[in-house]
Amino acid sequence: MDSLKLSKEINQHRRHFLGAAAMAVAATQLGMINPAASQRVGTRMPAIKPGTNTSFGPLKQIDAGVLNVGYAEAGPADGPVVILLHGWPYDIHTYVDVTPLLASAGYRVIVPYLRGYGTTRFLSSATVRNGQPSAIAVDIIALMDALKIDKATVAGCDWGARTANIIAALWPERCKAMVSVSGYLIGNQEAGKMPLPPKAELEWWYQFYFATERGRAGYEKYRREFSKLIWQLASPKWDFDDATFDRSAAAFDNLDHVGIVIHNYRWRLGLAEGEGKYDELEQRLAQAPVITVPTVTLEGDANGAPHSEPDVYAGKFSGRYEHRTIKGGIGHNLPQEAPQAFAQAVVDVAAL
Repeated sequence: MDSLKLSKEINQHRRHFLGAAAMAVAATQLGMINPAASQRVGTRMPAIKPGTNTSFGPLKQIDAGVLNVGYAEAGPADGPVVILLHGWPYDIHTYVDVTPLLASAGYRVIVPYLRGYGTTRFLSSATVRNGQPSAIAVDIIALMDALKIDKATVAGCDWGARTANIIAALWPERCKAMVSVSGYLIGNQEAGKMPLPPKAELEWWYQFYFATERGRAGYEKYRREFSKLIWQLASPKWDFDDATFDRSAAAFDNLDHVGIVIHNYRWRLGLAEGEGKYDELEQRLAQAPVITVPTVTLEGDANGAPHSEPDVYAGKFSGRYEHRTIKGGIGHNLPQEAPQAFAQAVVDVAAL
């Protein structure tokens, strides 16, 4: 990533209207008022212990673009829409505690499995199992079209944050606002070919492993063990249990999972071709476009995954912008480790 100009730091703590907001949340939970009516700028999300929820209930399926997408949905059908996007090696359970918080605040929450995960399937066996970032973003636009969603707040972590960035940059008319863990993540193949200092390269060890056929075979054979190791390295202070991991790991049994993951990382290094139909999008992304929609970026204070410091990417956001560092040993999977903080960021940015 090129060095970016340091922008003026935005006030990290927004005013919270504790009295009226708390009453509104409580009234919503008791069914006293319409949930959508309780949504206000500064609405304070109630405290929740991470891991309180373990399931979304029955999932939905819909044909969208080249996929039949599996997704969770919660909240009022006429509420403002929030789309929550997971990363690798995670799944929709990244948002299992975030979703009910947002639903109780009156939002219609959509949490889709990305291509290669969970119950999402390709409609045709002939479709290229392409993991390049622009293709994943197009999937989400197709999902919005299928669900007749004109505009949504998009929020994500890891691959999901990169996807949210791309949507906000290329389709700002479809993006009301954005929450992005680890900031600005739009990249391109040319940048991916540039060598980094050895310590930085070491953090990307799995990317080089995946560049080999041994790596593909190893991930195919040990995908659960591999993914658990990534969880531990990326969130060194997150004391997740086996049940929590197993709920997400089931999503990696998707028949296309390995192919999508391997292609994604090989594409980043310029070792795998993309599809021509995405060339124009990739050319636009290669210019590192500025994101204009209201944005909150988040970072955990114990993120063990490769990430940039906030001052490096602050200048890539030209709209209303705020960065928040979430403390308390929070790692890479921030929405699952700190669901209240993530949900609060969504509520605050969506109200701008």
